[in-house]
Amino acid sequence: MAGLITVLILLPLIGALFVSAARPSAARAIALGFNALTAITAFYLWRHFDPAAAGMQLAERYDWIPSIGAEYFVAIDGLSLLLVILTTIIFPFALLARRMPRGAYSLLLVMQAALYGNFTAQNFILWFLFYEMSLVPGFLLIKIWGGGANRDWAATKFFLYTFLGSVAMLLSFLAIYFAKGSFDFATLAENARTAPLVSGRLEWIAFAGIFLGLAVKVPLFPLHTWLPDAYESAPTGVSMVLTGVLSKMGVYGFVRLLLPLFPREIQALGPWLLGLAVCSIVFPALAAWAQSDLKRMVAYLSINHLGYCLLGLFTIATTTARPAIEIQAALSGVFLQIFNHGVTAAALFYFVGLLEERRGARGIYDFGGLMQRTPLLCGWMSVAMFSSLGLPGLNGFIGEFLIFKGAFGLTMIPTAIAVLGLLFTAITFLRAMQLLFSGPLSENCRAFPDLLGREKFVVVPVTLLMFAVGIAPQFLFNIFNGAVAQMTRLFA
Repeated sequence: MAGLITVLILLPLIGALFVSAARPSAARAIALGFNALTAITAFYLWRHFDPAAAGMQLAERYDWIPSIGAEYFVAIDGLSLLLVILTTIIFPFALLARRMPRGAYSLLLVMQAALYGNFTAQNFILWFLFYEMSLVPGFLLIKIWGGGANRDWAATKFFLYTFLGSVAMLLSFLAIYFAKGSFDFATLAENARTAPLVSGRLEWIAFAGIFLGLAVKVPLFPLHTWLPDAYESAPTGVSMVLTGVLSKMGVYGFVRLLLPLFPREIQALGPWLLGLAVCSIVFPALAAWAQSDLKRMVAYLSINHLGYCLLGLFTIATTTARPAIEIQAALSGVFLQIFNHGVTAAALFYFVGLLEERRGARGIYDFGGLMQRTPLLCGWMSVAMFSSLGLPGLNGFIGEFLIFKGAFGLTMIPTAIAVLGLLFTAITFLRAMQLLFSGPLSENCRAFPDLLGREKFVVVPVTLLMFAVGIAPQFLFNIFNGAVAQMTRLFA
């Protein structure tokens, strides 16, 4: 259906205008109403998407800035649709997490529109516009409505890291444009298959700029230091969006930009990139183990889980002998892990927010014996924790299993080291569960209410989704199998 993607992008922007003009008491209801409309639009996109067809679908292409060859060009493939669905799930979840001021709802809707645009844009100018459009709301949401004494520094750090990475990407793409005369992703990827996009040393500089910008966004070790501060200071709903969807822009950029445009550079740097991916898995898991602040603990584990995605991608791109079945397994695992991490990490931040709302603190030693007072809250939170550590039967297992299955067949030693991340994650969560849920009931927790009706309305559907994906994930595989098959032909 013509124009469906544009409608999806515009609806949150229109919603932001309505929220800005509404009474403060009606702001959340209006934001949720527009999210319902975007959900209906996303469902129509899914319904009209043909999973058996290769390449981009439902394309909308119009001249925009003819003098530089920039077009308004949006379309979706399986990966784009998966991320559109993930965005559609996470934002209502975040809006319901905790009541916020009217301005915060408006900025969240602007960020939602930017994410839809980023995941569907098919040329760099448009992609970069939406990429930067998501940066400003994130900065303002942390700086104005964040908590803690360090929120100003956390917001500034978030902005500086991401903005400097964006500048590096912009300069790199300008160099590519002057060499090839195009911003179109598909055209540049086709050119990169036969020859470097730019000649000589400039090719490595262009690669470094794009790599830096995307590595900051994921984030990849050692460019991850902004993330724990930003997630810790952000309001609960904003932390859910940052980890659930915004971090996926970096992984998406690796799949859509870096791997197709710089295959030779990635293969040449293969051992180093795999080493960074392993560090992103193991070190943040150890850091999470050492945290006493629950929000920082979940933030570090978010880096750890996104490291699995990069392990799968770098393994595929850097090895020379690449059986198609292992590539398909690793890619399917990466795509599924993107979705699963978004759902599970957002749920964990939601539960931490519930604990903080009840206690006024979120230190791991501020609680104790909660199972005696709030069995429902502890039970549902345990499901999210078990999902994050990869328990079979829940959504976290299948993605990680496929990544390791594919990666073990391609690069055994780095993958074996990365398995330590699973061990440290399990220890971290089991320790947290013991301190929070077991033992004598803390005096400060004796008046805690269990899950309220409005909280069950949020928790139950998301938890059921974890079980649905863990038990019968085929409905998600059907979305991106075509994209996986197409990418496999490029790498095999």
